[in-house]
Amino acid sequence: MAGKRHRGWRTFLTNKYLKDKEKNFVEYDPEYPVKYAIFITEEEWVAFVAQRRDENFKKVSATNRERASNPTYAYKKGRLGYARLEEKILDETKSDATSLPPHVLWKEARVGKDGTVRDDVQHIYDECETLSQSISTAEDQENRSVLSRALNVPEYPGRVRGKGHGCTPTSLYKNPRRRNPSNQEVMETLQALQAQVLQLQKDNERYRCMEKCSSQLKETSEKASINCQNKFPEGISSCQLYLSSPTYRLVGKGKVHNTSGDLLHHRPLPDGHLKVSVDVVLDKEALLPIPDIVSETTLLRDAIGSFVAWPLDLIFIDDETPTKPASKDQGILRHNESVASQKEVFAQGSQQLSQKIGSRQKNKRDLPVTSLPKKRAFVPRYQISLETLVDSSDMATAGAIRLLDMEEDIFGYSCTETIGKEDLEHIFRHQELGVGVIHTYIRFLYDNFMRGNDQLSNRFRFVSSSLVNKALICRELDSCREYLVKRFMASSTNNLYLWPYNSGCHWLLLAIDPLKEVVYFLNSIDGEWTNYPDMKQLVDTSIKVFRSQRQARVPRTKSSNITWIKVQCPLQRNGIDCGYFVMRFMREIINMNQIDIPITYFDEYKCAHYTRLQLEQIKEELCQYFIEKRLLSI
Repeated sequence: MAGKRHRGWRTFLTNKYLKDKEKNFVEYDPEYPVKYAIFITEEEWVAFVAQRRDENFKKVSATNRERASNPTYAYKKGRLGYARLEEKILDETKSDATSLPPHVLWKEARVGKDGTVRDDVQHIYDECETLSQSISTAEDQENRSVLSRALNVPEYPGRVRGKGHGCTPTSLYKNPRRRNPSNQEVMETLQALQAQVLQLQKDNERYRCMEKCSSQLKETSEKASINCQNKFPEGISSCQLYLSSPTYRLVGKGKVHNTSGDLLHHRPLPDGHLKVSVDVVLDKEALLPIPDIVSETTLLRDAIGSFVAWPLDLIFIDDETPTKPASKDQGILRHNESVASQKEVFAQGSQQLSQKIGSRQKNKRDLPVTSLPKKRAFVPRYQISLETLVDSSDMATAGAIRLLDMEEDIFGYSCTETIGKEDLEHIFRHQELGVGVIHTYIRFLYDNFMRGNDQLSNRFRFVSSSLVNKALICRELDSCREYLVKRFMASSTNNLYLWPYNSGCHWLLLAIDPLKEVVYFLNSIDGEWTNYPDMKQLVDTSIKVFRSQRQARVPRTKSSNITWIKVQCPLQRNGIDCGYFVMRFMREIINMNQIDIPITYFDEYKCAHYTRLQLEQIKEELCQYFIEKRLLSI
């Protein structure tokens, strides 16, 4: 306040002694104001006159005068300051709050007597509402306020924009004063940093040893970017991924890209490594052999859907068997071994059955297609037919793929889904499913239930797991949020968006009603949504941005109350079935044709666990769809 009064007094001296009646600077030297001699010495007066007559000062003064005469967002409350305006609003609304957000007060100060709000002022307010959902309070206090960000202007120290004179960041936010750390705290911090440096040195040494061992086993080319290896089939092949520390074990599955001149994130691959795309994670705590510097990813489960570098001696094509001897210290982990054993038994029976039927049907062009058998005499006929078809086609070779077009109405954009031999084998052997199989079943639901049925197609929509998943949320959060908001904006009435979400090593289903702001959470392992904070924050923020863009008015007390409902759905009894459960959840929700999902699930499908037959029916539908679409031919 004292600074404001001082500036006003200097302006008064300029207008009275240095300018004429037309507000132009006089050419003669002004007289020394004797009446203010107690405040101003003759030397200070001479310096003051010279400073005011300086051309740079006149230029800055004219610019500021012109800007003040025509402000972009004019203040329309006259002599009523921000403080009294805030008190007036709080009294009229009878609110228990002690203050208003700066952008709310800023908007109210620019409402005229007629009560109308200019479009540009409303636009700034809406942008502030959107930013307030994504910027934390700490970031708001320590950097730039939401209002400053929306206006795209700097925040000057010692004041809070939109709060008037006398309000400072310290008085508004009540930040505690920072104190210097004690010697003990400094020593504890130093010891923690030394421990981290020591651990990083150990990890670096381990990585160097692994690279050295890999380079001794396999020859590499003179350039790291030319890395085609004779051990692997040239091109793209399905593979199993192993780690050798702390135990030798299978940790995931994916595809190895053995291509000459291949790069990883525009950089040459390290010696003794190949580029691998991760599809399935079996050990959720497994570390990447080489952390991804670009995305700052260290865990294998966070690399699903992306490319990483993997040591040559720890990659095995699906038809290979690891030759690493099992010992007491370096053996396959028991829980992974038991799961693998179960899969091998089921796969052997499936292969034997397909060989018997394949010998009889190998030369036939049209395979018999029958309806689902009765429960007591179930035979996976479509699976057997499709497996025979795979063995008789080019899909029997590693790296062969089929393309399935996905229409724009399914995910909000047109795309092509890639189906590989390993995707089909996951179905035949009842293994963990990748995103390609999940999306193919969504296409099946769209073609067989929703196409031509306006009621279902206008009520149910899908969210692409390829554009929104755990890995992309960590790396490209903004693009994930933009896609969800754009998807929600396509709804004119109440729609239920079905989103199969991959958390890294597990599938679950979210059913989102953005207009009602309700999220149904269906998890086949009885987990809570709080176990997935990144996913929950993305959904909440997307719904709030969607609310702002459609200019919905929500009471301030309910502005953050997005309803999450945990549905008591059937639960799986192993670590494999989550993908099959998600597909059956989507089928049953669409079949019931209800936007509101009961907390205890639908009575028609209520059960503690799905039977093997119920899951086999889903697989039969998938295999029948592959055959009917004629994606394979002999």
